[in-house]
Amino acid sequence: MISLRRMREEEFPAYSDCFIEDYSQEISKNYGYSIERAIELARQDLQSSFPNGYELNKHELLCIEHHVEGQSNMVGYLWHSINTNNNSTFIYDFFVADSMRGQGIGKQALEALENQLIEVGIQQIKLRVAYHNERALKLYQEVGFSITGLNMMKNIEVSCD
Repeated sequence: MISLRRMREEEFPAYSDCFIEDYSQEISKNYGYSIERAIELARQDLQSSFPNGYELNKHELLCIEHHVEGQSNMVGYLWHSINTNNNSTFIYDFFVADSMRGQGIGKQALEALENQLIEVGIQQIKLRVAYHNERALKLYQEVGFSITGLNMMKNIEVSCD
């Protein structure tokens, strides 16, 4: 069984490290930045959303807990932000530990999030997924997400004449 709970302040540094490591890999792969630059950009993104560290402002950080035989283990994170103006939330980060993937934990975590959101009147979940992240794309489509657009980019070569 899976449950979601609000992240505790003392868990934020470990989450930050996990987020920066994971997101910097995605930035580097998607945009061709060096890993050093990608780490810097991931740190900046986290800092802009949490300028005072753990202080949660409009964002919610959740821990995904897996319960087996009376034991609870944290197996991932889910970061989202509710927009009450349009009754939606946006998932910024959704991470399940590598060792726990392929066991239905992602589906259960998204279902638990949906149940929490229904209770507060939220009617839509939005997110972005990297085009190369086939596993995530498959999961999201399996639980009912639909593709609403594509992000694109082009690098421009600058000559030094």
